[in-house]
Amino acid sequence: MEIVIIPVTPFAQNCSLIWDAGSKQGAFVDPGGDIQKLIGAASDNQVTIEKIILTHGHLDHVGGTVELAKHYDVPIIGPHLGDKFWLDALMQQSQMFGFPPATPFVPNQWLNDKDTISVGELTLEVLHCPGHTPGHVVLVERTSNKVIVGDVIFAGSIGRTDFPQGNHQQLIDSINANILTLPDDMEIYPGHGPTTTVAKEKASNPYVAGQWG
Repeated sequence: MEIVIIPVTPFAQNCSLIWDAGSKQGAFVDPGGDIQKLIGAASDNQVTIEKIILTHGHLDHVGGTVELAKHYDVPIIGPHLGDKFWLDALMQQSQMFGFPPATPFVPNQWLNDKDTISVGELTLEVLHCPGHTPGHVVLVERTSNKVIVGDVIFAGSIGRTDFPQGNHQQLIDSINANILTLPDDMEIYPGHGPTTTVAKEKASNPYVAGQWG
């Protein structure tokens, strides 16, 4: 899996452009905004966009979804149904964070734990990881040893749990059960900040390292 990280919105959210190197078929994961920048990245890398995939329903991750899906005429996949209330409240989220108005939408497909998503010849494994939001999912691509984790875990930190229906213990449980059990050398691509690895977070992330030492 080829991947290019494109920071978007004032929140510097890491939108991921991913594609299968053989077919050049690809997808955007979490297109929060800055649509022209995203379209330019796909064009520069000669990627044919076939779908948009969402890890969760927060505005900085989904704000550009409807416009981008219309531009490419592609389906919207995810997140888990547990985040429907966040997508329904996109107008309120826009007002709260001072973003341009974002239209509520319903994805073409909700995701469940252990689902798979094809992108070209790639297969993404879906893991439901609630805590930051109830419907958060992460995407594992085994052949390239990469996982896109949204706002579940960051380099040296974890997602916030003080939003509606956030749950700190549930987030810790999701990280321990689903992220830190992945191969130690697997690269973690978070929704904000730098890339890290499973081993680094097991060794030094202050929120979970004590359970893996």
